[in-house]
Amino acid sequence: MQQPTLEAVKRVDPLRERFHVSEIFYSIQGEGTRAGMPCVFVRLQGCKLRCSWCDTPYALDHRRGGTWMSGEELLEQVRRYGCRFVEFTGGEPLEQWGSFELMRLLCDEGYLVAVETGGHVDIEPLDPRIICILDVKCPASRMTPLNRYRNLELLRPHDEVKFVIADRTDYEWAWGIAKQYRLPERVAAVLFSPAFGLLEPKTLAEWILQDRLPVRLQLQLHKYIWDPSQRGV
Repeated sequence: MQQPTLEAVKRVDPLRERFHVSEIFYSIQGEGTRAGMPCVFVRLQGCKLRCSWCDTPYALDHRRGGTWMSGEELLEQVRRYGCRFVEFTGGEPLEQWGSFELMRLLCDEGYLVAVETGGHVDIEPLDPRIICILDVKCPASRMTPLNRYRNLELLRPHDEVKFVIADRTDYEWAWGIAKQYRLPERVAAVLFSPAFGLLEPKTLAEWILQDRLPVRLQLQLHKYIWDPSQRGV
């Protein structure tokens, strides 16, 4: 897969660029250190990864699903919600290179901007104001070979790292990566999230407490507020 460079990203006109959009919606942030905050979500269509536990399969196909919008149309829809916190997600938002400059424009307008990325796309071109939530793929996802580990070295103090954990092997693997890259010392939060329906939150909580890990247990809050299969929340 060709990786974005800062030079290539800067050549994109984000307002005229066409984006493949799965959905744009206003909801409660369900994950990370800002869980519970109102947020506008921009879910872009298409992702190279096929995680075994993916909960947004409708957003994976680059060829089918979603709608096409110009960057200008996308920004206008975001602004209409009147919320100053915006998160780009997917799918994989960074596979659409125009998203880098579009997020920068939102930062220029004073928005708090976050992006959740699967980590197989180079994050170096991200504007330093953007909060990067890096979702590192554990073995049960079957996508571990596609992890771009250099991204872990590029994380800033305000970024977050998420591990979706389906079993004990994932748990031990995730903590090994966190230790290797000194993540608890370098980022705002290391998030251990039980794979919904595969690992009981209580079990993961007990493992964390028993091992006294400096990580944060994360539940997907929106799946407890609304039906777990409901879209647009």
